[in-house]
Amino acid sequence: MAVARAVRRNTELGLIMLGALVTAGVYVLAGFGRTASMPADIGPFLGVVLALVVAAHVATRRLAPAADGTLLAIGALLNGIGYVFIARLDEDLAGLQATWTLVGVAAYIATLAVVRRTRDLERYRYTFMLGGIVLLLLPLAPGIGRTINGARIWVKVGTFSLQPGEFAKIALAVFLASYLVERRELLRMASTRIGPLMLPTFDLKHFGPVLLAWGVSLVVMTAERDLGSSLLFFALFVLLLWVATERASYLVIGGGLFAAGSVLAWSAFDHVKDRVDLWLDPWDQIERSVPQVVEAAFAMAWGGLSGTGPGLGHPTRIPAAETDMIFAAIGEELGLLGATALLVAYLLIVGAGLRVALRARSPFDRLLATGLTAIIGIQSFVIIGGVIRLVPLTGITLPFVSYGGSSLIANYVLLALLMRISDAEAEPRPSPARGAP
Repeated sequence: MAVARAVRRNTELGLIMLGALVTAGVYVLAGFGRTASMPADIGPFLGVVLALVVAAHVATRRLAPAADGTLLAIGALLNGIGYVFIARLDEDLAGLQATWTLVGVAAYIATLAVVRRTRDLERYRYTFMLGGIVLLLLPLAPGIGRTINGARIWVKVGTFSLQPGEFAKIALAVFLASYLVERRELLRMASTRIGPLMLPTFDLKHFGPVLLAWGVSLVVMTAERDLGSSLLFFALFVLLLWVATERASYLVIGGGLFAAGSVLAWSAFDHVKDRVDLWLDPWDQIERSVPQVVEAAFAMAWGGLSGTGPGLGHPTRIPAAETDMIFAAIGEELGLLGATALLVAYLLIVGAGLRVALRARSPFDRLLATGLTAIIGIQSFVIIGGVIRLVPLTGITLPFVSYGGSSLIANYVLLALLMRISDAEAEPRPSPARGAP
């Protein structure tokens, strides 16, 4: 067991060093592209990057020594690449992102130190449900809620701003995992056959909390105009319900509710209709203004296969390039190869998270790992799909890459919970008593 732990941690350290070198290399190339000279701060930059990731690695080695050896390294690589492109787009935001990275790593270490057993979270399911709902609805509070770029998802107190919905997704994932573990047998029972599907018997006392959470996601879409978060929460609910009950009928029912809700939202809300129209025909909007997706399409076309090169493109032409459209900026300067490498990194995180879920011993850990992994996977698909016009564009961040303190901190907390579950599944199992079967 000790050998396996050492191998995982040494592998993690090697991958972290490799990722730091890749990040520093892209940073140097971006500096050459902008000024044709070596960046003057390359030494301090590399030192800070190494200090942060090594601190996270040392904490993992001490607090979760048997955890997965790839999750932290890939998250750190994505964070580093995102920082390089944020610095490329806006030097002022780069300083803020460096501060948020420090806070995110501190949150990662604190989560590992405080949460020694994820199963302890199961006892506070309704506290997490209440906290998640309050966080989601907090931007609607008068006085502190703020509307930015048409979405009311911000809370501002003095000079401090944050997106509480980023933390709400983790709280609701904990609640759903705990609730569904307790009620999975009741939710699994089916008594009504409609065609090839066996539908469960509806009972409000069993479905009530889940319906409440689903209703809150609709409020997020209608009142806060946050289509991305609404889609993320709804997909998370349906996915965990399906995994907990192993009944495909929930996927069919969820798909039907999603289709009906989409048509209703498109017909009732102008901001939804505008997003769909922009998705179907962005060229029609050029006479009034050049939409983000059109600028993103041109940027990625200029990038071609291998990209224009770091620092040699024009990603500043893309509106909100450091947040919503950072994937297009990466696609322009690193090309199809760089964009594909980014996608592969997210696939590796999702694959590692699902492997953690499959190996987890307790049903709660299994569902929680699935939910946390789904958050990263769905969020990445929604924003990247919006940039390349696979789905309507929604204003959510690309995990670990886009600018944003709330998102970065929440994703590091999420990563720490996955690492804690992974460490727990690697603990030696108790030997059966003598004579036991």
